[in-house]
Amino acid sequence: MSAVAFADIEAAAERLSGQAVVTPLIESPALNDRLGLRVLIKPETLQRVGAFKFRGAFNRLSQVAPADRPRGVVAFSSGNHAQGVALAARLLDMPAVIVMPADAPAVKVEATRGYGAEVVFYDRMTESREAIAARLAGERGAVIVPAYDDRDIIAGQGTAGLELARQAQALGAELDLVVGPVGGGGLMAGVALAVQTLSPQTRIVGVEPELYDDARRSLASGRRESAAPTVRTLCDSLETPSTGELTFPILQARLSGIATVSDAEVAQAVRLAFSILKLVVEPGGAVGLAALLAGKVPEAGAGACVGLVLSGGNVDPALFARILQGEF
Repeated sequence: MSAVAFADIEAAAERLSGQAVVTPLIESPALNDRLGLRVLIKPETLQRVGAFKFRGAFNRLSQVAPADRPRGVVAFSSGNHAQGVALAARLLDMPAVIVMPADAPAVKVEATRGYGAEVVFYDRMTESREAIAARLAGERGAVIVPAYDDRDIIAGQGTAGLELARQAQALGAELDLVVGPVGGGGLMAGVALAVQTLSPQTRIVGVEPELYDDARRSLASGRRESAAPTVRTLCDSLETPSTGELTFPILQARLSGIATVSDAEVAQAVRLAFSILKLVVEPGGAVGLAALLAGKVPEAGAGACVGLVLSGGNVDPALFARILQGEF
């Protein structure tokens, strides 16, 4: 049995009604021609906080008992989950503390603080963010809000897939494939469950940085594998050590495969999204597009209809400028 049911995603959609943006499904003839596919793009770059993470955060926080809300929440994140929790907490009048890596993009740190959250930094190479969050929660009596390994988080992220599938149906499009990023797996676990409930024939492919290919190796071995956080990639939002205990079984059951992409391929996708789609997409949010452009999704046969999730747009301005200038 999955830890999350389709009914949980539908319930999350009701809680998010009027709070989250129903992001559009857009299409680019130029991109279609380039790839020989019909690509229906779900730009979660246009979501509140600039990423899909608001969906799961609000769904989780809205279910904290009113009596517990004054003690607040604690989360750990490199940026997008941090912002999602910070905004959801502000909307629900709850204090929030976010444990963030000291090298997190400044734009994400500033935005998290801008939503009213307290930020506590840690060294991602030598310290455990989970241990720090547990200590802070214990001291304050706060609720810990995981970035992905939580059924309410997964259900909230799944609302992006629910919208995508219904929007595609409204266009009369039959999705052959949905492609999107995998870090901890919360997004694609929820998306896969939602999409395949409404469109059982649709295959799901996840994409991750080649230096953080724990999900690919996990599907190959049949057990959760880890990536040691000893290297950095352009995709800071996908530098998770492993998929979750809850997310992995869903990914294992529903994904057709995992593609991996290099920083150079991601940079190309970021540039193309800006020049052709007119969207600012952060590197981690562009990995699905990168995989399609690099021909690394064999499931995307000629003429296939592909749903593409662009998961976030919170890229540091200086890094974005360097990418556009071709430094990567």
